Amino acid sequence: MSMNGEFLRLTPGELARALEDPAWAWDFAADVQEQEDEETRPAEARHFTTHQTWHLLDFLLKRLAFPVDITYGEEPIPGADDWGYEPPRYLTDERVRLAAEKLDRMTYDELIRGVDHTELATAEVYPQIWDSRSSLEWAGDVFPDLTEFFQSAASADHAILIWLD
Repeated sequence: MSMNGEFLRLTPGELARALEDPAWAWDFAADVQEQEDEETRPAEARHFTTHQTWHLLDFLLKRLAFPVDITYGEEPIPGADDWGYEPPRYLTDERVRLAAEKLDRMTYDELIRGVDHTELATAEVYPQIWDSRSSLEWAGDVFPDLTEFFQSAASADHAILIWLD
């Protein structure tokens, strides 16, 4: 079984409802995931996954002191059960906007610049695939889509719900 980073865009009203009723949020997330096609562009998607690259992206962003925790979220959903590996957390629309601005100013090449693949193995970054320099390229296709997803959410004043599944 693998661990995947999951993201769900929420309107202000949906976020308010999720905070009041975590069970509704779980059902809503499942409905959105069922309805969306994997071909949906990140700019139009309500749901996005970083698949197993979540921990690599977290490591790289923290290394650069990224100001928003886009891997785990920042605010807990009160009373929420585990949605896989832990309860979901969220980013407010203001934090989504800040993350989108910062993501827009960086490239994946900048994220991996100066990183040695052995650092990832030493830090036990999931999954343990860090046997060569080329393994750093693994999330290169995910990062631009994640940036696009955040930019679209920010332009719509959406919050983002985040969990590991």
